[in-house]
Amino acid sequence: MLPYKLATFNINMRHLFVFFILVFSCFTTPIDAQEQTEVPDTVYTGIYITSIHDIDFKQKEFTINLWLWLKYKNKDFDFVQNLEVPGAKTVIKSFSTIDTTGSRIYLLMKLQCVMKDSWQINSFPFDRQKLRLSIENSQYDAKSLVFAADTVGKHYDPRFTVNGWSIDSFDIATRIKTYETGFGDDDLVKPRSEYGQFRVRIGLARAAMGLFFKMFIGMYVAFLIAYACFFIHADSVESRFGLSVGSLFAVIGNKYVIDSALPESSSFTLVDTLHGITLIFIFTVIACTIYALNLLKRSEIKRANRFDKIASIILLSIYALLNVFYIWNASEV
Repeated sequence: MLPYKLATFNINMRHLFVFFILVFSCFTTPIDAQEQTEVPDTVYTGIYITSIHDIDFKQKEFTINLWLWLKYKNKDFDFVQNLEVPGAKTVIKSFSTIDTTGSRIYLLMKLQCVMKDSWQINSFPFDRQKLRLSIENSQYDAKSLVFAADTVGKHYDPRFTVNGWSIDSFDIATRIKTYETGFGDDDLVKPRSEYGQFRVRIGLARAAMGLFFKMFIGMYVAFLIAYACFFIHADSVESRFGLSVGSLFAVIGNKYVIDSALPESSSFTLVDTLHGITLIFIFTVIACTIYALNLLKRSEIKRANRFDKIASIILLSIYALLNVFYIWNASEV
């Protein structure tokens, strides 16, 4: 029995020895080194916009001048060389200065960025737009670097104005931006990369009423010219048809002028709706003229005059109501 007990004791001691080795190895693992590689450094980022100008609605771009500052510890980040502005057509760094205080680096830069963006024109000219600006580090992903917003103070000069627009919102946020690609890194299991991102969203509301009347006055005048046919005697066939057809081409020309100033869109916009309604009603005026002419040929002059009077009231009322309805809906979006 004694050899058996000794063998059992040796086995238990062996297991106990392995257990102590495992525990000891866990406590002696360089935890600090692991945390340093797994926990990303935080870059505190602030922005102050001095101007927004050259808003090109047709080309979907705008120019923004700003001051950008970043506070971080890892000097390898080198934002002077590694600054990435996604969506920018051009980025000009006109000034930069670096100051090191203790273990933290303070970088201040002045940038001019020409940004490409997408416009929502469904409600033009009562549209509201979002201007977007994002900042990343092109060399260090979210495992090494994340952003935190410096929200102290103002973020834009309240004295500057955007011609034809007013700023109705200004949002600063940070996030992790995901790219569904590994950028050629064969070590990645999935072609997926994540980068820290600092972003700014500026909401603009257009000063619309003046622009609306400036752009649509030709359309409404053309409709009124066609509408005047109801006050011309039914036997003046050439005058009535001439005014109506001329108004039809005037509305089409006005639409082409407005469309030339807007980016291409596959959706049906307010511009399309109002011009479409006007064309339909001018065509209705032509149809009414044809009907009145048929009455006149049957020597029903009183009936033709009465028809013109009733048709003029109904058409003008429906046309005005439809315009008010669509314009009101667009301005409330």
